[in-house]
Amino acid sequence: MSKISKARLMMIATIAGGILVNVVFAFLASRLNFPIYLDVIGTIGVAFIAGALPALIVAVFTNLFCVIFDGMAMYYTLISMFIAIISSYYSTDRDNKKFSNIIKFTFLIGLLGGVLGASIQLLLLGKPEFASVSDACDLLTSSIGTNYYFNFFLLNSGLNIVDKGIAVFVVLSVVKFIPVKKINTLRNLGWKQRPLSRETMRKYGALSKKSGKLQRRFTRLLVGAAVAITIVMVLISMSIYFEHTKKEYTLNAHGAVRLAATEIDVNRIEEFSKRGQESKGYVETKLRLTAVKNNYPGIKHLYVYIIREDGLQVVFDVNDLEETEDAFGKVIPFDEAFIPYIDRLLAGEEIEDIQSGQTFGWQNTIMHPVEDADGVTKCYVRADVSMDIISDFIKEYLIRIVLIFTGYLAVILAIGLWVSRYYLVHPINAMVDCTNSFMYEMDNQAVLQDNVKKIKRLKIKTDDELENLYNALCKMTEDTAEQVNDIRYQNQTINQMQNGLIVTMADMVENRDADTGYHIQKTADYVRIILEGLKKKGYYEGKLTPKFMNDVVMSAPLHDIGKINISDTVLNKPGKLTPEEYEIMKTHTTAGKNIMEKAINTVKGENYLKEARNMAAYHHEWWDGNGYPEGLKGQVIPLSARVMAVADVFDALTSKRVYKEAMPFEEAIDIIKQESGTHFDPKCVEVFAEAEEEVRLVLRRYQED
Repeated sequence: MSKISKARLMMIATIAGGILVNVVFAFLASRLNFPIYLDVIGTIGVAFIAGALPALIVAVFTNLFCVIFDGMAMYYTLISMFIAIISSYYSTDRDNKKFSNIIKFTFLIGLLGGVLGASIQLLLLGKPEFASVSDACDLLTSSIGTNYYFNFFLLNSGLNIVDKGIAVFVVLSVVKFIPVKKINTLRNLGWKQRPLSRETMRKYGALSKKSGKLQRRFTRLLVGAAVAITIVMVLISMSIYFEHTKKEYTLNAHGAVRLAATEIDVNRIEEFSKRGQESKGYVETKLRLTAVKNNYPGIKHLYVYIIREDGLQVVFDVNDLEETEDAFGKVIPFDEAFIPYIDRLLAGEEIEDIQSGQTFGWQNTIMHPVEDADGVTKCYVRADVSMDIISDFIKEYLIRIVLIFTGYLAVILAIGLWVSRYYLVHPINAMVDCTNSFMYEMDNQAVLQDNVKKIKRLKIKTDDELENLYNALCKMTEDTAEQVNDIRYQNQTINQMQNGLIVTMADMVENRDADTGYHIQKTADYVRIILEGLKKKGYYEGKLTPKFMNDVVMSAPLHDIGKINISDTVLNKPGKLTPEEYEIMKTHTTAGKNIMEKAINTVKGENYLKEARNMAAYHHEWWDGNGYPEGLKGQVIPLSARVMAVADVFDALTSKRVYKEAMPFEEAIDIIKQESGTHFDPKCVEVFAEAEEEVRLVLRRYQED
């Protein structure tokens, strides 16, 4: 048997055990007429062991079974629901073992059960369910003078706190002996993927402002559907009830008037109408008529009338047991409903039922002729049937429907939320989080592979379209990781080709200059040293990104690309340049800028060429504005050019030329320092001077070569 099957059997056994415990205690309390039920021990226990939904199932079925021996049990379902939900929430609290929290929890569910339980009893019964509780309330009222209903709520809440306190104590005593592994197995049974920790779920809940909207929409849909169905069912059932009741009461009225007619001595009707109670047999007849009215449910009024030209003369008014001298013999004018039937009534004929009003204000009047031995109508028996007499029943009916509905609505919501959470919300949030991590770490192949494994470890098994989406996502991320790896390899190859082309282009220029041995290699190393120093110091933090630093170092060899336009006569002149020749030499900056801009237009989007242009154009600009070609000043000079200025001059000072010897390291560094703030960016000079050992290593390596 698989682990899942065992876990399901364990869950079924847990739920069944919780129901059994509740029902047994409730049955014993009912038979002993004891006001402490202990019928929530199973509910609280299952909430602690298996979570909210199993506890709600226990609560519902407990009340269903308890209806067998306690008709009121169904209406306490709502209370059991609340206790199941609160217990489940409390059981997940890390501090639930603190004594103060146990007291708070017990007091909360006890007060909730007491107040709601007392309210339900008063609404449905109008009094406490237990006579002992009622007697205690009477005693408190008479002894201390407090309000009866206040005493009832107070006493009921106290009994419930004791009841729930015993239940919580029993549950906590039992739960501590249950292995944590078994509890986790039951709590994780609902997951359709690898179970997530509470911290992870809280993280998923904060992924975006839209998190949780799907579940809220699902909840609103469930609530709306449940409420709509309930309203429709209530209206239909009430309509059917009214129609059935109208028919039943109408039949009762017809039976009542026929029976009442047999109880009347028609030969004495005139005497009864004139003398009333003074007439022999009047009181006895009225008592018999009263018995007839009481034996037929639904009859609101029962009269005996003599039809006169001017109205209905009262002979008997069964509704007035204390009938006065004025009651009999009184003539009541015909009301509007009788006008169409006056002629037939005067003729002593039987007429149809007189109905008035709609469903909720409906009334039916039945007039039955009472004839003598010769078939002459002497009087009429009238019975009125009205729906007003069932208003109290309707109120009680609605209260019962609301109590039952709210209880089972909680179950519907719990199931709906459980399904939406484990089949939709958690899997979707987990996929979103993993996908975000995957997309944010595209540059790191190792992290990318780890994220692919992370997505696969979710193991979403909803057996529906969402699982299909998950499988497609796994395939897509795996393929993407492979493609990214291929692209990265291709980029490395392209970068190597680019570096080779850059070095080749730079060599073409350098080979024309007889005195610049290893110039492009050394200046590139010096540029790297300065950039790393600036980064370490935190200078130009917003500018020195890894991409920028790589672009500058990679394109540094192209800083003198413009010398390709300088004639060999000027470029390789062994002595000092004349002013005219110097002006020609200075044009290598603008020439380099033009060459790089043409390359940029050809190879669009390549940032390293933009930095190559900046260095080619401005590496002879001075910090104080006395440089060329544009006389830029300070930070207006591109950072890459300011870095190259230090590297270029230092290499020129420490390199041998046909017109000079190489300057010693110390003298060259001193010159660089002296020109800080005039020729060079002070920060570039600072980090270059502090990296003396690295600079010496570069210089020594190329001198040896």
